[in-house]
Amino acid sequence: MDDKRYLLRLIREGEHQQQDFKYRVADACKLAKSVSAFANTDGGRLLIGVRDDGHLSGVRSEEEIYMMHQAAYKYCKPEASIQFDTYHIEGRTIVIATVPPSSKRPVCAQDEAGRMRAYIRINDENIMASPVHLALWRESQKLQGTMLTLNDDIRQLLHVTQGRLTLNQIVRLSHLPRRKVITFLAQLIRFGTIRWEYVNQQFLFSQQ
Repeated sequence: MDDKRYLLRLIREGEHQQQDFKYRVADACKLAKSVSAFANTDGGRLLIGVRDDGHLSGVRSEEEIYMMHQAAYKYCKPEASIQFDTYHIEGRTIVIATVPPSSKRPVCAQDEAGRMRAYIRINDENIMASPVHLALWRESQKLQGTMLTLNDDIRQLLHVTQGRLTLNQIVRLSHLPRRKVITFLAQLIRFGTIRWEYVNQQFLFSQQ
């Protein structure tokens, strides 16, 4: 398959869980957010020089290419793995930045205020990771043999998560410290007892 056919096939897919279009690179911080989201989820690719409607605009300058590298290697911690492939189509330069899923999650992106934030990719959006996701990534670094003790606190948490609730609702109803609720939810998600979903711009937790 030639470059043009390959690129047009990708564009026809539209934006989705593992693909995002970037018309131009004006801000390395914003691009780093996408890199973080892909690295923390299932990986993906950025088609840079492609408008949201799929039309080719092209990468306009060497400065944009420089900012792409900055996004991955300066504004992401730990440094994200990323591969850049350049295509020349119809007199325009299109760059595909491919980001594999990271084994060192969370990959955080620096925002405009200098704060480091972790993101995840949900459908075609980059969403800031919840405190539970951060705890889940910490849990995943532990040995596979980690045990979960069914104590009174866990029982109380299971009692209140029979419906879909936000983290704040669970903290309020369980009467447990917020930090403890976050840790327990991460452990229960890891063991397949609790699941999370993103609905109406908020994370909800419930029993499987």
